[in-house]
Order: sequence, then structure tokens, then C-alpha cells
Amino acid sequence: MKPSQNKLRIAVTAGLIAVGLAASYFVADAAAAGEKVIRIGAKRFDYAPAHLTLKKGVPVVLELRSSDVLVGFNLPDFNVRGDMIPGKPTRVRFVPDKTGTFTFLCDIFCGSGHERMQGTITVVD
Repeated sequence: MKPSQNKLRIAVTAGLIAVGLAASYFVADAAAAGEKVIRIGAKRFDYAPAHLTLKKGVPVVLELRSSDVLVGFNLPDFNVRGDMIPGKPTRVRFVPDKTGTFTFLCDIFCGSGHERMQGTITVVD
């Protein structure tokens, strides 16, 4: 075998090992965290779903998507916020650490119905 072929084989093998390790790291990381992924969509003046129920202490990833305009997502009781840019998902993570019903709202002016754009998250034991 020529030295150049040997170097190529080593490089390919190292690359495959790196990809495999990275993939297993991300899968293990998500599984270990026990995070629940919840998708929240938005369009002008509306969140869907507008009401969520979560369990206290269970990590959550909110995957936020807007279909039409720039929208904000603000859950002030948990210090969670994100910008919802049309066509680009935004992921925010948090662990609900208290029970009750909490309001989330749009904090970026999105038009004449902006002040009514809100929803609720209920956290139970």
C-alpha cells in the first residue's frame, strides 16, 4: 500500500470515529437530560398551542416557530424569552421550578392585535 493511501485510510477512519462519537454524545446528552420538546407555533396575534401543562422539575425545550412575522416569546415568571423569526426555529430550555398558572406573551410589537397575544403554562406536581 502506498503511503498516500495509508494516510487517506487513517484520515477517513478518524473522521468516521469523530462523527460517531459526536452523534452518540448528542443522543446521550438529550436522553440523559430527559427533556420534553414542545413545539409552539405563532402567527400574527396567536400562539398555538396557547395553553400548556407541564410537570414541575421536568426539563423542557420549547421549540418556537413563527409562520409570518417576527414575534417575541416571554415567560417572565421563569425568566424565559426568545425571538420567533419566521422560518427559523428558536429553542429555549428551562425547568419549571414552581407550580401554578403563568402567562407568556409577545414582547415584540407585531401589529394592532399585539396586546392580546398571550398564552398560559400551568405547572403541576
